[in-house]
Amino acid sequence: MTQASSRVNILVCDDEPTLRAVLTQVLSEDGYDVTSAASGEEALALFRSNPFPIVLTDIVMGAMSGLELLREIKLIDPDTVVILMTSHATLQGAMKAVQSGAYDFLTKPFDDISSISTIMARAVEKVEILREKNDMVLHLKKTTEELESLNQQLQEIAIRDGMTGLYNHRHFRDRLENEIRRSHRHRRTFSLIFMDVDRFKTYNDTHGHLQGDSLLRRLSAVLRRARRAESILARYGGEEFVLLEPEATKEGALVCAEKIRRAVEEEPFEGRESQPGGRLTLSLGVAAFPADGSESDILLAAADQALYQAKREGRNRVVAAGSTITVPEVKS
Repeated sequence: MTQASSRVNILVCDDEPTLRAVLTQVLSEDGYDVTSAASGEEALALFRSNPFPIVLTDIVMGAMSGLELLREIKLIDPDTVVILMTSHATLQGAMKAVQSGAYDFLTKPFDDISSISTIMARAVEKVEILREKNDMVLHLKKTTEELESLNQQLQEIAIRDGMTGLYNHRHFRDRLENEIRRSHRHRRTFSLIFMDVDRFKTYNDTHGHLQGDSLLRRLSAVLRRARRAESILARYGGEEFVLLEPEATKEGALVCAEKIRRAVEEEPFEGRESQPGGRLTLSLGVAAFPADGSESDILLAAADQALYQAKREGRNRVVAAGSTITVPEVKS
């Protein structure tokens, strides 16, 4: 008997003590771990507490028959190999046993005791095949999950800016096109907020590019906190950022922009004392769909022009595209 076979636990169920003892002895001598039960009810209780890979049971017993035990076992573990024993071997009985889920059956009395070992060896082989199949299924499932996780990570990397973790320029353009199509279809509005760090070159020249990168990362965290949850925030390039505000009017976007401007102005960035006025600030331009443009390039250009108007007017301010709308007061 192989080492693998010796590790297989077998449950033997028969209400005849002598036959139960013979079966237990033969299978134990073959190297199996054998547990015996005197009734279907006892066998089922043992199986429920610790399922066995192989069950050898008589068909005709007391209150619970072998076929009933078979059905209950299959409900618990469909892979369990069940061998039925019967004193009345007929083709009809064999078919009924197989249809009920039995792997095989033995006829009592046994013409040759070695037939027990032979049929059990086949059953053990079946168990080992099932184990290999289940291991393969688990391995494939794990591999599939790992691949799905890796694909998700790769997709996330593809749409994120490597330094700040915000959405990147390409992903933002995709989202903007989608929002334009959606707003056209449902006749809704949305707004863009273009943002640029004031005198960022001065900061970089004073503190170095590594400190400048650190500043942009901290600034990104401030922007995340100050924006609306449903808005789409991206690093547009360099020290430029952009915020897409779904279903926001220009007036509503101006309020959001002013809130962001104040949050940045009040943030104690490291090295801000070297900036003019001892503060790090943003200039912001706001444009709305479709009033300032119904196509992405036109709308972006409108927000960009408003941003540079804010720069020309002295920086650290919010300007709306195409008008002289006064920025609403934001409560502290």
